[in-house]
Amino acid sequence: MTKEYRQPVYAPPEGAADLFLIRHGESAPARSGVSFPMKDGSGDPPLHPQGERQASAVGERLKGETFAALYVTKLMRTHQTAAPLAQHLNMTPIENPDLHEVNLGDWDGGLYRIKAAEGDPIYQRVRDTQDWSPIPGAETRDAFFGRVRRGLLGVAAAHANQRVAVFVHGGVIGAALAMATGSEPFAFLGAANGSISRLVIHGERMIVRGFNETQHLDHL
Repeated sequence: MTKEYRQPVYAPPEGAADLFLIRHGESAPARSGVSFPMKDGSGDPPLHPQGERQASAVGERLKGETFAALYVTKLMRTHQTAAPLAQHLNMTPIENPDLHEVNLGDWDGGLYRIKAAEGDPIYQRVRDTQDWSPIPGAETRDAFFGRVRRGLLGVAAAHANQRVAVFVHGGVIGAALAMATGSEPFAFLGAANGSISRLVIHGERMIVRGFNETQHLDHL
């Protein structure tokens, strides 16, 4: 009999960590002249009611998975998004100090959202250069990407041969996938609130296994 060679089913390499990157649910709206609460220089709004519904949907979608750990950032919206899954799995999320959203300097606290909606010329420069540094006091793209890389590699190093859920921000997911694929820096910005992306990390190599899964949100 001729030996057959079936197409292989993907499995992470030995020693790799399998990271589910979940973007937080929709946060509270920005309002002209009113800053979000701040935490260590970063805007820290709570979830909008729609964001709470998205968080519940994430919990339902992932409660059948086995995770070695749940991670969140210092910001409230990731804690609130992780809470339903943490309750399902009876786990306590761990804060990672490197995976919070890009610091937007003078435009943090909600102003970035307003400037973007108004088409401010500085915002257009940010989009054209794919770097936040045109904003006064903002974190540069290289500094942000370096911080995100350090955070992701730290999580992966602690979880060889394990799966973890990491509740983060749209900018963090964008940076992670851009680094993993070698794409333009902003190519993966815009992951939906409550979406799930997947990144396998083996040593310093990042392998994209999924981006912006949203089927669990379709009913909202």
